[in-house]
Amino acid sequence: MKKESIGIGLMGLGVVGGQVAKVLTEKASALAEQAGCPLVLRKIKVRRIDPERPRAHQLPAELFTTDDDEFFNTPGIDIVVEAIGGENPAREYLKRAITSGKHVVTSNKEVIAKHGAELRALAREHHVGLRYEASAGGGIPLIAPFKHDLVANEISGIYAIINGTTNYILTRMAREGIDFPAALKSAQELGYAEPNPENDIEGIDANYKLAILASLAFQHEVRPEDIYCEGISRIGSRDFRYARELGFAIKLLAIAKLVDNAIEARVHPVLIPEDSLLAKVDGVYNAILVEGDLIGKVLFYGQGAGPSATSSAVIADIVASAQDILLGVGNRFKWKAESGKKIKPMAEIETQYYLRVNCADRPGVLAQISKILGDLKISIASAIQKEADMTAQTAELVLMTHPSPEKAMQQALSKIAQLEVVKEISNFIRVENI
Repeated sequence: MKKESIGIGLMGLGVVGGQVAKVLTEKASALAEQAGCPLVLRKIKVRRIDPERPRAHQLPAELFTTDDDEFFNTPGIDIVVEAIGGENPAREYLKRAITSGKHVVTSNKEVIAKHGAELRALAREHHVGLRYEASAGGGIPLIAPFKHDLVANEISGIYAIINGTTNYILTRMAREGIDFPAALKSAQELGYAEPNPENDIEGIDANYKLAILASLAFQHEVRPEDIYCEGISRIGSRDFRYARELGFAIKLLAIAKLVDNAIEARVHPVLIPEDSLLAKVDGVYNAILVEGDLIGKVLFYGQGAGPSATSSAVIADIVASAQDILLGVGNRFKWKAESGKKIKPMAEIETQYYLRVNCADRPGVLAQISKILGDLKISIASAIQKEADMTAQTAELVLMTHPSPEKAMQQALSKIAQLEVVKEISNFIRVENI
C-alpha cells in the first residue's frame, strides 16, 4: 500500500533544527515532488517549550513536546532528525530511533565520529538508514561521494580545511599582520567563533570531521583518539611573514593518508606552497582535496557551516530517506571495516619542518643546532637569521628541514631547547608539499 505521507520527528529547534523546520514548511510542495509524497512534521522534541522562539511561534503548539516517550511514541513518525548536538543524550536518542525501526538523519559530528561504527551496525541490523551528510563539511557534499561516487577509487589522501572559524582567524592574521588574540576576538565579534572557542581553535571540531571522512575513505574505523590533534594558538604574525618569504601559506589542515596499508591521521597547522589550491581558500570557507587512483585529485569547496548550508545537507538526507521508505529499501550502505589496516603512530610520520628559534646573537649558535639535527639524521634545507634585538643580544633563526621522521624531530626539539644559547623555540610547524 502506497504511503500518503512521510512523517518527520525533529529533535532540537536551535540554529540548525529551526532552519530545517523552516525549509520543510516553506518548501513543502517542492520537497514532496522530490520525495514522492508529502513530508510532514509530526512532532518536535525540545528541552523546554518557548513560544517566543523565532521558529516556534510559526508552528502549531501541539507539535512540541519535552517528553522523550511522547516523542518516540507519536504515531506516523518514519524519520527521526537529530539536531540537538553533543554526544549525550543524542547518541541514546539515535539508538532508540534506530531500534524502533525509524530511519535517522543527523548533523552530529561528535556522535558519528565517536560512535559511527556502532550506529552503522545497529542500522544494518534493524534495516533502516543512517544518514549524516551534514556532519562533515556542512552543505558541501562529502559523505555521499565517499559512499557512492568514489567507491571505485582507492583513496590515498585527504587534505582538508574543514573548520571555518580557524580558517577565518588564519586569513586575518596572514592579510593584516595581526596576532592570534586580535584575530580570535574579531571572529567572536562577528559570530564566527563561540565565546568558548576551544573546539575550533584546538582542532577538536576538525578532528571529529576527519574521523568521519577517514573512516569512510579507508573503510576502517578511525576514532578521534587515533588522530593527532594540535591547534593554532601558538602561531604568531611573524610566522606568516617568514612563511610568505619562503613561498608558503599557513593553514590548519586535517590530513589522512593511506601508505603501505597504514592510515596516517592528523590535524595541525601546516605550511603549504602558496600556489597550491588549498592555500587560496580564505575566510570561513572550507575545502577538501581528495586523491584517488582513478579520479586523481578532486577539490570540494564551499561554505562548510551556517544554518542554511547545514540544513541543505539535512534536507537532502531526509528526502533520500523518504525515497528509500517509499521504495521499501532498508539500509543500502554496506560499510565494512576491512582487516589488515593499522593506524600509524604520529612518531612514525615523515614530513618537512619549519622551526623558529630565539637564540643568542653570537657566532657558533647555528653550528650547535646543526650538530643536534645532524646527529639525528635531520638535514637542513635552509637557515636564515631574521630580526635581531640589539638590547637583549638575541636573534631569530628560521630553519627549514628536509623530510624527517617525527620521532627524530621531537628528540631534536628537546635537545635544542636545552642549549644554553637558545632562549626559546618560538614555533615549530610541519610542512606539506601538496
